[in-house]
Amino acid sequence: MEGRSLCSLMFLLLALATLNVVHGQGTRVGFYARTCPRAESIVRSTVQSHVRSDRSLAAGLLRMHFHDCFVQGCDGSVLIAGAGTERTAFANLGLRGYEVIDDAKTQLEAACPGVVSCADILALAARDSVFLSGGLSWQVPTGRRDGRISQASDVSNLPAPFDSVDVQKQKFTAKGLNTRDLVTLVGGHTIGTTACQFFSNRLYNFTANGADSSINPLFLPQLRSLCPQNGGDSNRVALDTGSENRFDTSFFANLRNGRGILQSDQALWNDPSTKSFVQGYLASKASFFNVEFAKSMVKMSTIELKTGTDGEIRKICSAFN
Repeated sequence: MEGRSLCSLMFLLLALATLNVVHGQGTRVGFYARTCPRAESIVRSTVQSHVRSDRSLAAGLLRMHFHDCFVQGCDGSVLIAGAGTERTAFANLGLRGYEVIDDAKTQLEAACPGVVSCADILALAARDSVFLSGGLSWQVPTGRRDGRISQASDVSNLPAPFDSVDVQKQKFTAKGLNTRDLVTLVGGHTIGTTACQFFSNRLYNFTANGADSSINPLFLPQLRSLCPQNGGDSNRVALDTGSENRFDTSFFANLRNGRGILQSDQALWNDPSTKSFVQGYLASKASFFNVEFAKSMVKMSTIELKTGTDGEIRKICSAFN
């Protein structure tokens, strides 16, 4: 398994043992064991098929789950299409992977009509995307129901690329996540890209003296060539230079070396309250970050859940029933 040792896998299983019995608001591991026993395997094979064709979709699915959970909770509301929905908000315009969720839903409706929620499909797809990118897997508590509200105006509380560490901590705390969760989940930027428009302000007139001084001066010319001062806002740049498709800890090494892309990412190295966690991941084996990431993902995936009789089970993920 590409260098992933049996020891690392055992470490993950032991570390996550408590997560298998502790879950949020009515979710549990194996929720569909009787009602749709192939649910997780259908999602896994669908994600695998799409990611094999386009590796960048893995980061897209992981990011989509994060954006979903921070707005109205993990309820699949980001998947709803139409005017004025979360999907149309500026912060969500770069999200990718909707077709993967739709494909999995079509197959699940054929196998188990009206059983598996779109919110659960997205949570499972995010997990499978990390594994397919070289990270370790974890057990996802399921049983979420789909939300009935999706409004672009609610997206303002998403962490933004220009946020200071203090603002990021406030936004994560509001969702029941602590500083370790913040650093760990932002570590998901080890895969994927971003558009120049979200950080090009750092490259030119950030201060009276020019570029953001926290950018490594040797790295600045490369970024400027990718994001010219006049134009190129939609150009894509790897969030983890040199390792954009591999789930590892090189993202944190790039922060240490002044090669963080987003202002909010680089700030994690510059602020003492978050720097210690970055240093901890750099000083440890990659398996430690993988375990902590899994724990934080499970924690995040229980934000403001709709279970039981709340919400609905959509027939089509992009539309309310």
